[in-house]
Amino acid sequence: MSQKPPFKVFAGTNSRYLAEKICNALNCEMGNMKIQHFADGEFGVSFEESIRGSQVYLVQSTFPNSDNLMELLLMIDAAKRASAKSIIAVVPYFGWARQDRKDKPRVSIAAKLIADLLSVAGIDRLITMDLHADQIQGFFNVPVDHLYASSVFSRYIQSLKLENMVIATPDVGGSKRANSYAKYFGVPLVLCHKSRAKANEVESMTVIGDVENKNVILIDDMVDTAGTITKAADLMMSKGALSVRAIASHAVMSDPATDRVNESKLTEMIFTDSIPYYKDCPKVRILSIAEMFADTIRRVYENESISSQYII
Repeated sequence: MSQKPPFKVFAGTNSRYLAEKICNALNCEMGNMKIQHFADGEFGVSFEESIRGSQVYLVQSTFPNSDNLMELLLMIDAAKRASAKSIIAVVPYFGWARQDRKDKPRVSIAAKLIADLLSVAGIDRLITMDLHADQIQGFFNVPVDHLYASSVFSRYIQSLKLENMVIATPDVGGSKRANSYAKYFGVPLVLCHKSRAKANEVESMTVIGDVENKNVILIDDMVDTAGTITKAADLMMSKGALSVRAIASHAVMSDPATDRVNESKLTEMIFTDSIPYYKDCPKVRILSIAEMFADTIRRVYENESISSQYII
């Protein structure tokens, strides 16, 4: 009798491209799963092979639209009802994470709600990357492996061999993340202070620090409409910067983000492939996180430490 594989990897519709890379790195075949769509937009999930007693990894980022989240919830429920031994949600981009607190009266805390939905659906562990706020890990009552794209980005930054480099953050909220990079590379930190007229619209911005004759690396966790990051880049170039590159983990890139990046003075915009990005933008470079997630999956299965992933 042939032995069952020790774990199985399945993918949601819009994260299949990443799951295929992860499976290639793990040298395993992707599990067979079917998603049936109905005329009214409803859909159902079924595993087309036995997963009884298996450790199941479900790869799906929960970026808009909401179908991606609903797909993941149905995958978890189907796996639980199919007697999987354990269910690990692999969510490279954890959506709704910007709503992690009550910043005004009578609003939802969506990140907590999503955590509750995943927990009630039946996950035993979450593997994710670069949460918008680190404290979201505390919304879960199951283990959370919170990875950082810094292990991928740091190698790329080193390969550029930039002189007079400074690390910058497009807003004060990202100063902790940017400061970690600045310490790692032993370079100065520059801050941008912005005020918003409303969501996704920057009213004014000020640069705190010296960027003249410097090669600037802007660090952020995600880029949505690209208003903040392009405004910061243009402002720094106007203050004498030699070049400005932006690095962000998640390419949300809602319209008109691509046009803004193309029209800006950014030399380059670097993302991971946590979210698929298909638009044509010569300034955008995509680095893959598949090897990092594959290594983490292997370590989780073998009960090994994953702390070596945390370079920055």
